[in-house]
Amino acid sequence: MCRMPGGSDACISVRFELVENPPTMSFWVYILRCSDGTYYTGHSDDLERRIAQHQSGAIEGYTHDRRPVTLMFSEDFPTRLEALERERQIKDWSRKKKEALFQSDWASVSDAARSRPRVSTSLDARSNRTEEKESVRSEPVENQPAIILVRPQLGENIGKAARAMLNFGLTDLRLVSPRDGWPNPDAGPAASGADVLLEQARVFGSIAEATVDCAHVYATTVRKRGVTKPVVTPAEAANAIHAEVGRSAILFGPERSGLETDDVAIARTIITVPINPEFGSLNLAQAVILVAYEWSKHVALAQPPATELDPPASQDELDGLVGHLETILDKTGYFFPPDRVPTTKRTLRGLLTKPGWNAQEIRTLRGVLSSIERPRQR
Repeated sequence: MCRMPGGSDACISVRFELVENPPTMSFWVYILRCSDGTYYTGHSDDLERRIAQHQSGAIEGYTHDRRPVTLMFSEDFPTRLEALERERQIKDWSRKKKEALFQSDWASVSDAARSRPRVSTSLDARSNRTEEKESVRSEPVENQPAIILVRPQLGENIGKAARAMLNFGLTDLRLVSPRDGWPNPDAGPAASGADVLLEQARVFGSIAEATVDCAHVYATTVRKRGVTKPVVTPAEAANAIHAEVGRSAILFGPERSGLETDDVAIARTIITVPINPEFGSLNLAQAVILVAYEWSKHVALAQPPATELDPPASQDELDGLVGHLETILDKTGYFFPPDRVPTTKRTLRGLLTKPGWNAQEIRTLRGVLSSIERPRQR
């Protein structure tokens, strides 16, 4: 029994509706074929909008100058982390394996994986030769330095710093008192796909809180700050971070003025970039990428996969091209004087056999010659 104000007895019936299928968010991995025949792999939480951006040129980068683009493959995932992992996997696939994927030819996908072992390429400076070695797993997360942005001012710069980190395998982003709060809507577009770092970024009220689990703290600055600390380059810091036991942290100051003296005093070591004394101005993302790149030299990051070239054209196809060109040039009177004809033809053949044309290139050149030989009426 329910008693209402005024003494009357009444009951209020409240109905709860169970939504059986609440809307869920999807994260997409996609592959585009560009106008030059190359493939681009990306991920997005709004596939239709992202493809439209690629098609219109709204996204700067690889696809901008290779339009129009065609969607060849897409796959959805319930979380961004799963989509990002799938994107990284597919990016390393060969052209043959990707094209088998487009056809859902799983047997060929499997065959391509077995026939093309993952390798990384390194340059032996002493012998100036390239050697291949088996890929090794990336360094565990606990051995990565934490990147700590102290009082960052612009969300755009935080996004660019996250992009720089992920390019070189760093994923621990920490923010100390960001000026405009967090999350910041300007960070996502600037991150250009490194949104996962922004989602996982942790916010702290002070440097002390942000570095509580770190045994080694480095401060980046290009100016003397009135404190006596060991000063190292990014390369020297990277060597030390990989050799030290315990987690390291690297502090980066706000965009306008960098770290303050009290901030630097917290650190044990200063990182300074040898820089032009006439112009010692680095933006936040540039500073992060310099340090991240030096750290990445000690870990096995994936190298861009080698492009699989089509096989060279047959000798018969090449002879056909040479003969076609000679026929056209003979009609135009190109071969003159007569005593130079054999030499000229040898020179032309040498020119055409140098590049190692594939069959498609031969057909294209034959098409060009046919157009010259029999021009269309306009």
